[in-house]
Amino acid sequence: MRPRPRPAAGGGWAVRAAQTGLSLGVTVGLFLHDTDLRRQLEQRELLQPLLFIVLVLSSVVLYFVVSLMNPGYVEDDSGDEKDSMAGEEKAKTFPQAPNVRLRRCGYCMVKQPLRAKHCQACQQCVRRYDHHCPWIENCIGERNHPLFVLYLGLQLAVLLWALQVAWSGLNFQSFSWLWLQCHLLLLLSFLLLLICTVIAMLLLGSHLYLVSCNTTTWEFMSRHRISYLKHCKVENPFDQGVLLNLWRFFCACRLMAWEKLYPPEESELV
Repeated sequence: MRPRPRPAAGGGWAVRAAQTGLSLGVTVGLFLHDTDLRRQLEQRELLQPLLFIVLVLSSVVLYFVVSLMNPGYVEDDSGDEKDSMAGEEKAKTFPQAPNVRLRRCGYCMVKQPLRAKHCQACQQCVRRYDHHCPWIENCIGERNHPLFVLYLGLQLAVLLWALQVAWSGLNFQSFSWLWLQCHLLLLLSFLLLLICTVIAMLLLGSHLYLVSCNTTTWEFMSRHRISYLKHCKVENPFDQGVLLNLWRFFCACRLMAWEKLYPPEESELV
């Protein structure tokens, strides 16, 4: 069996450092200019400034959690005797339906569960693969997808608040060249926050829609190329209704055996 390639170490620290520096830099800039947060701080009204800082730090921490955690890599099934007991335990925890024939990945040669896909950037197969996020520098898969959606929601809340704070420091009635020199960084921060807010809103809305349908970005964009979808008579074999889809996505404490939901008559086409 061909050895499994491993992701390159330390490849995403520049992106993570840029995201952290940008978040903290904009936050410091909002306190340095004459904004609502600075006025409240000067008046010793500390509740809202402290809450804003806590939200920013929470979003940064959640970013690193999603970025560094295992997104749901498919584990090697080499079948060594020393791993037999572990394999039996996994079989009890994640039972596979006997009517679905799994395939082996052509890159890392592991047996792929249904809805898994090989990521060229991570060089591993990921369970319930959604996409590889270059800003997160990690795959979004079955394990970290709920936290990724939670991160988008928290980040959107921070961006909307920061957008309002930045606007409070921009008084266009006294606009002049001197005003522009004094408020240039705040104006650029406001424009950056506006762009990021629109992107975060679109991402959160699209992911919530896909989650409510129990589908992924990869399945939604590439249905015509995915064997278990293009040959399936049911439009979405994994859809169990909006409420159950949301419950399984956000509240399930273990990985799903998606083969159990796949129609038996289509199993040989996987």
